Amino acid sequence: MPKNPPENTPRVTPYLFYEDVAAALRWLADAFGLRESLRIDGPDGKVAHAEMRLADGVVMMGCPGRQYRNPRHVGHVTQSLHVYVDDVDAHFARAKAAGARILALPEDQFYGDRRYGAEDLEGHQWFFAQHVRDVSDEELKAHRP
Repeated sequence: MPKNPPENTPRVTPYLFYEDVAAALRWLADAFGLRESLRIDGPDGKVAHAEMRLADGVVMMGCPGRQYRNPRHVGHVTQSLHVYVDDVDAHFARAKAAGARILALPEDQFYGDRRYGAEDLEGHQWFFAQHVRDVSDEELKAHRP
């Protein structure tokens, strides 16, 4: 019986849509350090589906269609990704040097993470964090809006 989910695949995996998946693969590798792990070309020679990894995380991607849109099509962001990295300040410097649109500078958060935000080449928002201190549930609840 096959393993469910497949080997080395997390149970929750985001799927993003890019007009130019090949360009996204290059850009995400340069700016955010993701590594291409799968590429399937369609009959037209364009990338129809791809997967990238960062440590134990996976992001799937493909081209938008009638049912699926990216932030550029809808004119706003409908979700964001939250990704833990080992050195958030070094990651920020890499993303900035690669031309990522910075949404938020690295800053320590009340919940124990140091985090920054960036937008990719087609408008998807990514937040990268490094956990720098443990915070109790009581302390978290004290910061509720």
